[in-house]
Amino acid sequence: MSRLLYRLGRAAALRPWRFVVVWLALVAAVGGAAAAGGGSPQDDYTLDGTGSQRATELLRDRFPALSGADARVVVHAEDGRVDPAALAAASGELRALPDVGAVDPPRPGAGGRTALITVRYTVPVTDMETGPTLDALRDATRGLADAGYRVEFGGQVPENVTAPGGVAEAVGIVAALVILLLAFGSVVAAGLPLVVALAGLGAGVSGITLLAAVTDVATTAPTLAMMVGLGVGIDYALFILTRHREGLAAGLDVPESVGRAIATAGQSVLFAGFTVLLALCGLVLSRIPVFMTMGFATAIVVAATVASAVTLLPAVLGLAGHRVLRRRDRASGTVPAPDSPRLRRWALHVGRRPWPWLLAGLVLMLALAAPALGMRTWPSDAGSEPSSNTVRQAYDLVAEAYGPGENGPLLVAVDLTEADPAALPGLGDRLAATEGIAAVAPPRLSDARDAAVIAATPEYGPQDERVTALVDRIRADVLPPGAEVTGMTAAYVDLTRMLADRLWPVIGAVVATSFVMLVFVFRSVLAPLKAAAMNLLSIAAAYGVLTAVFQWGWGAELLGLPHSVPVSSFILLLMFAVLFGVSMDYEVFLLSRVREEWLRTGDARGSVSAGLAVTGRVITSAALIMVAVFLGFAADPGLVIKQMGVGLAVAVALDATVVRLVLVPAAMALLGRGNWWLPGWLARALPTVDLHGGAVPAAADAEPRTPEPSRT
Repeated sequence: MSRLLYRLGRAAALRPWRFVVVWLALVAAVGGAAAAGGGSPQDDYTLDGTGSQRATELLRDRFPALSGADARVVVHAEDGRVDPAALAAASGELRALPDVGAVDPPRPGAGGRTALITVRYTVPVTDMETGPTLDALRDATRGLADAGYRVEFGGQVPENVTAPGGVAEAVGIVAALVILLLAFGSVVAAGLPLVVALAGLGAGVSGITLLAAVTDVATTAPTLAMMVGLGVGIDYALFILTRHREGLAAGLDVPESVGRAIATAGQSVLFAGFTVLLALCGLVLSRIPVFMTMGFATAIVVAATVASAVTLLPAVLGLAGHRVLRRRDRASGTVPAPDSPRLRRWALHVGRRPWPWLLAGLVLMLALAAPALGMRTWPSDAGSEPSSNTVRQAYDLVAEAYGPGENGPLLVAVDLTEADPAALPGLGDRLAATEGIAAVAPPRLSDARDAAVIAATPEYGPQDERVTALVDRIRADVLPPGAEVTGMTAAYVDLTRMLADRLWPVIGAVVATSFVMLVFVFRSVLAPLKAAAMNLLSIAAAYGVLTAVFQWGWGAELLGLPHSVPVSSFILLLMFAVLFGVSMDYEVFLLSRVREEWLRTGDARGSVSAGLAVTGRVITSAALIMVAVFLGFAADPGLVIKQMGVGLAVAVALDATVVRLVLVPAAMALLGRGNWWLPGWLARALPTVDLHGGAVPAAADAEPRTPEPSRT
């Protein structure tokens, strides 16, 4: 493979415009296809096999008016009471809106200062353009606002409005440019990784739009994919660019240096990207559509950035010539060596006393991970939004006027073809007598009188820890055969439990497949085991920090949250898949250089210090870029993206410091030659993968070429 990549990289550097034009045409074609036939993101929260899903399907079949999306209009008078005539007029305007099937009569709260109007749509929220629908709600209730009332919006429609993006991406790009300028001292060298990453990102995002035309893609998937794609895309280009600069420092001309960089660092990029894809595809095992599409969407972007790194980057490096070097280096004809004596001395120091450093690093990482033992997960809802958001203000007004349970009512759906209709009054009484239930509405029969629905209001809000026990108690002790409980709260209970049950199969599959791939690439058993253990340690520490920041509230206000919130149920699976792949990126780049030195010298300890000295700067720069990109997304208004940004930034920072600078050199020093141990039978069975350019022609044997003059 290395010879093929060498030829590809050298050909791109010699004929750069052909490759650039092909890439421009590809991006334009995919973008045009996305604009013409692409779809819009839509969430699919189908939870096959759960009680809440069975109840939802029963409501969809027997109560069409209750199966669509809903919106809540909360009207509040700062002084006095809300005028019933004004509410009636607003209700008439709401009934005239498209797709509205019914508008419940306005319901006054305690004291009459607050009123609640529930709007019921005939289509599910996944089939709606929630932004324009919310605008229509505002227009229909403008008379209430003009009359001096405070009007806020809650329910499914407003809670599913996606905030416009762009700010987080811009913050990440600017931060990456500054870091690259400081690292390389050249505007060209700093700009190339960004250009290449953005080209891959553009093609990948268009691919997501095309995917949305054939299946439901989660509304947060494009943002997550851009977050990961931007980070890894810049990193992949950075690793190849650094290897190319090493080639120029060794006296190679530009095409030869580019070919060798693609044959070595480019091959590492392919394996690192494949590891990320493996981790993301592990989300398929969740069997939850919204997670599966998040994995597929992010994988599309990662694959596009890998392709741009190994095909577009060599072309633009050929166009840039020697301008990837500092001006003074081009003038003097010398290039500083990539080796960092300070990092080499540090690695040797850790290697001489590995046990104290290994134990210290483990204690620190385990201390950071400890809060995760008390982590409580719950899907984000309106109660997790910043206080400036209208859905959060509606949530607070409803809780104050009607009680906290009104924000998460339970719906008991009864199939009367299986249950005794005479048992309905008794079912309502048993629900009302259940501990934790504040109120129960009279049963409502379907038009065919073959089903009934009973609304029950809990005493506490959806995020209260007691709500899970309440739903379990109703299912176990109250419901007769043919009855199921649903509603947002019950569905969240099922979703949280399903994610917890499927986390370990995903972890096992991703770790196992990544381990097998690393054994194949590095022809070692212990080094891949150590890599997997270190990655799991980084992820556990990130989980612990997330728990402390969000659940304990240590810094929640700095992130725009008025109080502590549970960790989103989505986070565990998503963070694991993304972090395991991203951490393996750094592991592949570091181990490839360490193994290169090991094969060259046979010195187990010296190869670790040499590999860390050569890769330390570039990995540090790459990590800083990723941390900057992820922290930019921590400012996103969506709680899932916010928590992902914080968690990914923390994990990458720990991975590039504690893990790469302390735990890895200490562990590899203790293992010594055992790092590269491979059973004889496995060594004979595995093909040899050359990550080090051994199949690339030596400089003296390369094809004849005309030396390229320095471009200043």
